[in-house]
Amino acid sequence: MVEISEYMIRANPWWKTHFEFILDFKYREILSKIEKYLPLKQIIALVGLRRVGKTMIMKKIIQNEISRGFSHRHILYFSFDEFQNEELETILAQFEELTDIEYQSERILLVLDEIQKMRNWQNQIKTYYDLYPNIKIILSGSESLFIQKSSKETLAGRIFLFRIDTLTFREFIKFKGKNFDDFSPISLYQHELKGLWNEFIRSQGFPELVGIHDQEIIKKYLEESLLEKILFKEIPYSYNIRDISLLETLLKLIYQNPGQIIQPAKIAVDLGKTRQTISQYLTYLENSFLIKKLYNFSRDLRKVERKLKRYYPSIVSVDLVFKNDVLSKSKIFEWAVIKLLGVDFFWRNSQQNEVDAILVGDNKELYPIEVKFGKIQTKGLMKFMKQFKIDQGYIISWKENKIIKIPQTQADNNHNKSYNRKQSKHSKQSKQSKQSKQSKGSKESKEVKEKSIVVIPVIKYFLSADKEKILKEIKE
Repeated sequence: MVEISEYMIRANPWWKTHFEFILDFKYREILSKIEKYLPLKQIIALVGLRRVGKTMIMKKIIQNEISRGFSHRHILYFSFDEFQNEELETILAQFEELTDIEYQSERILLVLDEIQKMRNWQNQIKTYYDLYPNIKIILSGSESLFIQKSSKETLAGRIFLFRIDTLTFREFIKFKGKNFDDFSPISLYQHELKGLWNEFIRSQGFPELVGIHDQEIIKKYLEESLLEKILFKEIPYSYNIRDISLLETLLKLIYQNPGQIIQPAKIAVDLGKTRQTISQYLTYLENSFLIKKLYNFSRDLRKVERKLKRYYPSIVSVDLVFKNDVLSKSKIFEWAVIKLLGVDFFWRNSQQNEVDAILVGDNKELYPIEVKFGKIQTKGLMKFMKQFKIDQGYIISWKENKIIKIPQTQADNNHNKSYNRKQSKHSKQSKQSKQSKQSKGSKESKEVKEKSIVVIPVIKYFLSADKEKILKEIKE
């Protein structure tokens, strides 16, 4: 086994006088957000799935701090991947011995990777945070450990969390070695950008899969480097559970069919488990970043928790990604948009009218969005707009390569015109008035398509860096 001192020298090459810090770091949007908090005393914690780039971001922070004048021997990086039983006291004592830096009094940057693997990490970190204000602490690990009640209580007021996600499409293009200016104006590069988008989807946003096209390699990477380690090691370790096969069954259910509505009571009957067990295991998967739960929107927050939930996987079935049928492509397109937008709500009423995504702005304004790969349908969107008195709805259409605004007044006019024409034609047949309302459905998509306002090419939307910028673009 590698001695801790040997590991620390290898992991901190900047301690040596003539070290040249070379790091193959590529553009990540969140880095500038994190660095704003570095001057503050609070702990910075990077959380997210395995292999999304947390360690690389930590190394980049170290490189930037050295370039700004932070003493290179005052920076300690340590990963608990290899030393899961080490105490923080031992690590800092070894640091002091190797560098002749007194950590109790001198300014120190302490960067701890895979912190969840250190025993009783919350209390150890709290102790050093409280005793030594000269030490700035940066952590990385699994979100499930940071949101547990004990962690919240122990580190309350002492920690800022930053979630590190898979690459955005904008970041993916940078990872490919291309600049945004290479595709200006966007209207001339639709074909090239769509090709890059398809590559991006196959990589599922994982940095190490950029440039990999082989289905078998991608599948092996995602299953062995991510899913198996999380399912068979990390979740059982974090929650002390034994029924790993149930975890696997639930994940496959969502992994192979993204966006389905999950009813724990029904699944419990099918699998011979209790509803509480199914709900708890879904929570384990969610806390470990493997799935995301969308709530059925309601203005009454008490109803939101009781209503149906829809689940999307963080990593979707590779076999589904590589299929070419319209249904599979439609599922993948919807999954990608929901994931990139960070959607928390969908909408479905008792008549089965649905809207794929409901975004909530800073001032509680609502943005209903339908995601369509092929045929455009607007019935659910219009029902939502009418019920919640929303001025505008939006359709993201891959086939049309457009994002389409649907004004509420226009939707109402389209309905009224269609109704009035039918009613006039059949004024002597009262039953026909009801049929005229229904008949608008077949023409609805065409009327919206012809009269609504096209605001953004889809590819431009995908190049938007984050949810706030996207909302700004679709509003204007």
